[in-house]
Order: sequence, then structure tokens, then C-alpha cells
Amino acid sequence: MDKIQLEIARTEPDTPFRATTHHTHYTWAKTFSCRPELYIQPQTLQEIQKVVNLARKCRRRIVVVGCGHSPSILTCTSSWMVNLDNYKRVLKVDRQKKTLSVEAGMRLRQLEAEASKVGLTMPNLGSIDDQSVAGAIATATHGSSLKHGLMSESVKSLRVVLANGQAVRCSNEQNQEMFKAALVSLGALGIVVEVEYEMIDACNIEWTQSLDTLSHVLDTWDTTLWSTKEFTRVWWMPYMKRAIVWSAEKTALPERPSESNFYGGAIGFHTYHNLLALSNYVPFILPWVEWFVFGMQYGFRTGVTTSAVEPMHAGLLMNCLYSQFVNEWALPLSKGPEALTRLSAWINGEGDQGRIPFSNRGLYVHCPIEVRVSDTSRHEPRPYLDNTSPDEATLYLNATLYRPYLRDPPCKDRYYEAFEWLMREMGAKPHYAKNWQFTDSSYIEQAFGDNLKTWTKIRNEADPEGMFLGEWHRQALGLGLGKEETFALEEKEVKVEASKPGSCLLWKGALQSSGGMAGFDEKQPLFSQATRQAPPSPSVASSSGESYDMMHSTTFTPSASEYEEDDEGDETDRDVKRLTHGNPKQGWDGTKVFDKM
Repeated sequence: MDKIQLEIARTEPDTPFRATTHHTHYTWAKTFSCRPELYIQPQTLQEIQKVVNLARKCRRRIVVVGCGHSPSILTCTSSWMVNLDNYKRVLKVDRQKKTLSVEAGMRLRQLEAEASKVGLTMPNLGSIDDQSVAGAIATATHGSSLKHGLMSESVKSLRVVLANGQAVRCSNEQNQEMFKAALVSLGALGIVVEVEYEMIDACNIEWTQSLDTLSHVLDTWDTTLWSTKEFTRVWWMPYMKRAIVWSAEKTALPERPSESNFYGGAIGFHTYHNLLALSNYVPFILPWVEWFVFGMQYGFRTGVTTSAVEPMHAGLLMNCLYSQFVNEWALPLSKGPEALTRLSAWINGEGDQGRIPFSNRGLYVHCPIEVRVSDTSRHEPRPYLDNTSPDEATLYLNATLYRPYLRDPPCKDRYYEAFEWLMREMGAKPHYAKNWQFTDSSYIEQAFGDNLKTWTKIRNEADPEGMFLGEWHRQALGLGLGKEETFALEEKEVKVEASKPGSCLLWKGALQSSGGMAGFDEKQPLFSQATRQAPPSPSVASSSGESYDMMHSTTFTPSASEYEEDDEGDETDRDVKRLTHGNPKQGWDGTKVFDKM
């Protein structure tokens, strides 16, 4: 610890070092938490470079987080955590090329707000806009449209700070290999600090959603289902064998809100949440819950349709409801009918049960199962870790499980083990920012082949000591496995234990050093008592407690409260009371739970 203080004092002393020693990080769904040794919020490129240089000298790993949307251990660390929420300026607007160059800590909703000021909008979006720009790109985020692929296809150039502290620019024309590796980097390449993003002219979309039978969805799969409108999403209710089909296209029509009913507000929100909580103890009520909840909102007969006209960005967003596990895989679109038919047979215990070799006895799952599409087959350059089909359009199947009041459902492990088995048999690839947990890294190595080998080679050359590597990369991608020598700064899992709130798990890691596994002593403060008594340095407000500037001083002083209890934190990282997930809209009667799925 003394060495860290010394290095902070003598490394670029005129550049601030804004950090706190007492921060608890939570994934967005409160599935995992961790306590990083330092939580750092730089505001300039020079500060980011200083953090990297200090981490190298102090032998620490770096994890970069935004809202922590990934519900896995991808963003967990016991080492240094860097948050770029205060690194979010617009650097350049090119109205002719329709591009915005921004600092990569900017959240997607902020990017959209800046684009709207000059009459532009994002051409594609997933279900939420809380992620940072860099985080959405790094995890292969996608929307649902055969006219679009991954969100990274809108990225024209990037700037990345590597483990040696250098900031490197890359694009399809400059450092193309680095660009293809950085477009889907999983936080393992370096710190993405700048993004040039291509937009389109701002517009409205008109969306409609209707309740149809599963057989109708399958019958129109290869004809009109995905191609009639620019955007299409399907939410499949397995026990009812029905689906809500949502589709949208650009329009010149003025804004028009969707129709609402009394159930679509606080009544529906709390009714569904409490029924899900009850089902944790009485799982066999779930088919009835599915029938009742969605029947109350969308009707008990097929053919019920609702519609609205909204600005494109708002129209593409949805309310994901409550804390949840999400296990999503990408497979060729042509295999969709077989995948849905087999999974339906297994869930409902019909026929040969989809030829899935796991018992479904006494198993009841949540709905809906989300069905979305993209098409990256025509886009170049293709990221090395693009998990979509290179030869045809891609189908995404998302087996969502809610965590009512942050409690895990009892069906999770058996359901996900069977679901992942089916996905592997059909040659699918997992979505990086989801909860896949029963698939060995050897499958990923085989599925990605030479692309993963090339990406790993580029990654290892850019970060030879593993400053940006952690347990998730090891488990998921096999990075570090089979090496004669370990990465010196790679962080490995030491312990996972029960924590709060709900069923949250506290993750603890340690680094590999020349002297063996070097962990972090939670009982030993980073700064000595003598340091605490030193005059405080200038500070700035932080969303996660005290923040300290290393301005012309050799020390910085944590507040006394830091040694007593956790800091408050920001909404997406710390608010235990925040039970909704995604983009909930508020009405006069509370949260509008079913305004659009």
C-alpha cells in the first residue's frame, strides 16, 4: 500500500487522480457485487492514461464499467475499477457525414440527446439506453431488424488506451486489425476512450403489436414475419403457445401515444411482481400466471392490436420490468422454427420433449422468451468476436428469468442447462452480456475458431501482462488456459459468497504476481493513519461517495465515514430500491408496465 501512495505522488503529479477506496459495485440486476480496491472516475484522457500507467507500476488489474448491465461477473473486480461517467463530452459533430465523435463514457441516452440537437438519431438500438457507448459496443449489443446488424456497425473509428498508456486510433482505414478486435473487445483489449458514431436523420416510427398464435409465427417465419417492417420483435409465451409480435417502421405521422387500460399501470406492475414472487415458492402456478397477466393486458383472444407513433429512439426502447437473468444465444435464422418447436415441446412435456436430454419434471419457467433478429452478413469490417451468423440473418433467443424482489427463481439452473444444451447442438453462440453458465470455453474456442485465435493474438500483444483480463475471460473464452506462464496481472476468482440484497453474490478476486496469488486485504485501508491526517486535496462531487484529486499533493485523504459503511452510489450501481429494469414509463397511477411489452 505504501508503494501505491508513493507511485501516485510521483507519477504525473499535475494530473488529477480521482478515486475512492470505499465503493461497492453491483451489476444492474443485482446478481453480483464486488468491492474494488480503488474506484476511479477520470475526467480527461490524461487522467485515464495516468490510471493505466499507475496500474502497471502498482501491478493492478483494471476493469472499466458503465451501468454494469451484464448480469455476470464480467464487470467484477477486487482490483481497480474505472468508471467513465464523467468522461462524456461531444468532441466533434459532422452534419454532412452524420457522425458524432464523443468520449466513450457517454451513455446511449446522452448520445441520442446530443444527436437530436442537430436533427440526428441512432439508426439502431436494443431495448435499453442506459449503457455507456463503449460498453454497448464491447458486448456486441444489437437491436431487432433484418436491415441492421450489431450496434458496432455504426462505429466509424475508435481511440483506445492500451496497457502501455498509449492512445491508439483505429478504423477500417487505419489499424484495421486493432479496429476489428476493439469493436467487440469485452473490456480485455484496453480502455476505449473515443467513439465516432454514424447517425441518421431524426424521425418518428409507427409501431404496432398484436397477439398471435405460435403456429402463425412459425407459418410466416420465412415470408412476412421479419421482412414486412424495418423493426420486428417477438415475445413468445410458451405455456399459452402464443406470441406478441411487435413491428415498426419510419413514418412522417405526428406522435400518437398508445392506448392504455387500468391494468397497465401500478395495478399490473405490482400484481405481476407479487405473482412472480409467489411462484418462487409455488412454481406450478406459472402457466396460470402467464395466462392471467398477459390476458389482462393484451386480451384472452388472438388478434388484439395496439399501436403508437413515437420518436424513433423512444419507440425502440422497452420496459424490461424487474431484475432478471438473461440467457441469450445467436443462431442462423433458418434454424428458428426448429429451435422454438423443440424448446416448446420440452417446456410443455410433449412428444419426444424436443429430444433435449434433461428432465423437465416439476419445472416451470417464466415468460416471455424473447425472439429477435439481425443481419450482419453484408457488413464489413466484421469484428473478430462477432457472434452472429456470417452467411445469413441471425436469430436471437433469450430465455429470460425474473428475480422478483431480487430473489433467484428455483428453475434457473436446470432450465439454463437444458437451454444451453439445445443452443450448442444447433450451433449457436452466446451473447456475451448475458448469463450463460453451462458452456465450457472449449465450445467457444471451437465455435469461433481462427477468429478467436486472431483476436487473442492481437489482445495479448496489446496487453501482454493481462492488465485487462479477469476470471470471466478465463471461464468464457479460455484466455490464459494452457499457457505455460500466467499473465502477471490477470485476476482470478478466489471466493463467491452470499450477500445482499436478495440473492446477490459477492465476488472476490486476486491477482497473479511473481510471488503467487496476491489478494487485497479488506481490513487494511489503502491510506495510513498519518495520511488520513494530512490536509485534504481539492475534490469534486462523485456519484459514488467521496472523490479525491491528486493535484499538487503527495497524499489524498479519505473521509472518516469511508471506514464505517458503504457509500450511497449512483442509481444504476447502488440503488437497492430500484426494482424496475430498463426504461419504465411513469403514469398517473404509477409505473406503466405494459405500454409495449
